[in-house]
Amino acid sequence: MTGPVLHLGAARCGPGAGPEAAQTRARTRNGAGNVGAGKRHGTVPGAGPGSGAARKETVDRDAALLFADAAERAGVRRFLVVSSMNADASLTEPPAGMDPVFAAYLRAKGAADDAVRARDTLDWTVLRPGRLTDDPGTGLVSLAEHTGRDEVTRDDVAAVLAGLLDEPGTAGMTLELIGGETRVADAVARVARG
Repeated sequence: MTGPVLHLGAARCGPGAGPEAAQTRARTRNGAGNVGAGKRHGTVPGAGPGSGAARKETVDRDAALLFADAAERAGVRRFLVVSSMNADASLTEPPAGMDPVFAAYLRAKGAADDAVRARDTLDWTVLRPGRLTDDPGTGLVSLAEHTGRDEVTRDDVAAVLAGLLDEPGTAGMTLELIGGETRVADAVARVARG
């Protein structure tokens, strides 16, 4: 991989740390710095369980957009977004049985996805993993435009992100990810080939 890279994913920040705090916590291969100052790597905090609907908007939507802005200012082209299955900006009312805060999360993720996909200055890939588990990674996944619902390990999500980062053929794609039977490198290569 050559050129500047900005990763958009999950990190934990303390109470009251909003998107602005996340931007100052950006990291590069050479140390800490501000993404807006042309650095290569960054993290965005995920609102996480236990936070309310407003936090989902300020972190899962607004922070993602701040990082997209920072990427553009820094000349970063390759941009990976970790989203969620069923992310949908138009989700105004939670379906029967869905927690309203989870609906707000899906709405915020969908809005961030839509805003990033609308940018022609970014070579974006949106990754929508299934239900995340803390189990050890298997290195075996199903990666496609539509996979069906299932779970995936966080380790396997990280491995797929690393593969996507180095595969420009996945730019402009929104992909779902669950555990499966295909090695990560093969799954990434398969979607890149179309």
